[in-house]
Amino acid sequence: MSGNFKFCPLCGVGMSEREEGGLSRMACPGCGFIHYHNPAPAAGILVRDEEGRILLVKRRFDPYRGLWTIPSGYIEYDEDVRLTAVRELEEETGLVVGIDGIYSVESCFDDPRGNTLVVMYEGHVKGGRLRAGDDAEDAVFFSPGDLPPIAFDCQKKILSLITGGKV
Repeated sequence: MSGNFKFCPLCGVGMSEREEGGLSRMACPGCGFIHYHNPAPAAGILVRDEEGRILLVKRRFDPYRGLWTIPSGYIEYDEDVRLTAVRELEEETGLVVGIDGIYSVESCFDDPRGNTLVVMYEGHVKGGRLRAGDDAEDAVFFSPGDLPPIAFDCQKKILSLITGGKV
């Protein structure tokens, strides 16, 4: 079953399963609403210092508490994807950054909260002071050859582009 609506969010009629686009989806027999269970969009910024070290944050909360990630987070409704990436990095690290371009776009299937689509930018530090903040326990620049345990498979994939597959 794809979705968790029992009742239609538009008209309140009980939802039922039906095939739509080759997949079983929850649909409303009253108004025709179909619940497409889509991944949550997220964004982040891959920042390297002058020595080529990569900025990572240690997760303060589950899932994967104590493991490391590239600073990133969910896009808020009505928030531009670029602003999300900049906001999340500043909240988690105290640094103000500029975006240089898109680095990678990856699907994340190992987050117990649900599937995610991550837009990862590449950026540079413009200001601020490095410190762990928000939901980060620590914020550190790491050498590509000496990375700590990484939380999400999609971020391992992103980092493997830098490390030649070693993450």
